[in-house]
Amino acid sequence: EVQLVESGGGLVQAGGSLRLSCAASGFTFDDYAIGWFRQAPGKEREGVSRISSNDGSTYYAGSVKGRFTISSDNPKNTVYLQMNSLKPDDTAVYYCAAALHLRVGVWDRWYEYDYWGQGTQVTVSS
Repeated sequence: EVQLVESGGGLVQAGGSLRLSCAASGFTFDDYAIGWFRQAPGKEREGVSRISSNDGSTYYAGSVKGRFTISSDNPKNTVYLQMNSLKPDDTAVYYCAAALHLRVGVWDRWYEYDYWGQGTQVTVSS
């Protein structure tokens, strides 16, 4: 059974930090890329970051570069998203997703991913 479980969301003031976790099970973790997406009310789901579990390569959306860091603990089949200097427009439900043989050029396309978690709410107050 494939499962992705996000945790670590919550309410934080602007300028604060949160660390999200994505725990994966039911598939060969090292064969997949793991991405973080977010969706705010009334907006489309957007790619935030991605990491390859086999070579560790990372990508970020321009809106979060320099503030967010993605990392992977392969023995624990877990990916993290460290979010610093949070802004109110970071408020969204954050999802992790897994993609097999993901091409670099489409890392931020939600339809390229095979498995999804249930999401965790991040709210940043002004």
